[in-house]
Amino acid sequence: MTESPFKAETPIRVLIADDQPLVRRGLSLILSPDPSFEVVGEAEDGARAVDLARRLRPDVVVMDIRMPVLDGVAATAELAAAVPTCRVLALSTFDMDEYVVGALRAGAYGFLPKDSSPEDLSAAIRTVHAGEAAVAPRLLTRLISTYVRSPRDTRPAPTGLGELTPREVEVWRLMATGLDNTEIARALDLSLSTVKNYITSIFDKLAVRDRAQAVIAAYESGLVTARAAAGERPE
Repeated sequence: MTESPFKAETPIRVLIADDQPLVRRGLSLILSPDPSFEVVGEAEDGARAVDLARRLRPDVVVMDIRMPVLDGVAATAELAAAVPTCRVLALSTFDMDEYVVGALRAGAYGFLPKDSSPEDLSAAIRTVHAGEAAVAPRLLTRLISTYVRSPRDTRPAPTGLGELTPREVEVWRLMATGLDNTEIARALDLSLSTVKNYITSIFDKLAVRDRAQAVIAAYESGLVTARAAAGERPE
């Protein structure tokens, strides 16, 4: 029998971390029937999640933010250092949760409210597995502008801030006010591919990994404020 030249896609290995057994089981039951996912373990707290991730090497950890022993923010920071190939999708009961900003700053690739649909969960896991930020731009800006304390706090200015060109600063500012790539391209009369190139350069120069961290840096540096962001979003 001739072997098919097409190989089945490797499933995304997922670790679920939540202190509520029913939530863990529910998430597992959502993902397990889909052959593109493989649930490799469940953890009841952040410390257990870090331990299992070190041993099982999942692709994505679906991480509840508020857990005992070690919360999701601290666990995310440990995973970012110890298992950098593992990407964290933070879960929160509330859309507006300052712990979510802490998780994004610590290294989470995105976050999802717990009342999201199964389809949203699957899509978010695929997004973070691809190395992209799974947070809607408008929600990301609203969240960060609410909880990130800007200007001139004790945090140092982002690395490479002085290396940005004037056009990159403008793209960064529009990104931080909640515009997606298409809206930035329209606002600056640029092609979408050019905007993507600018954003890649911004990430490199600021030494940030994704859109979420770039937006956090914009607020911390004072490039934008919550008032300015609210006034500059298009209708």
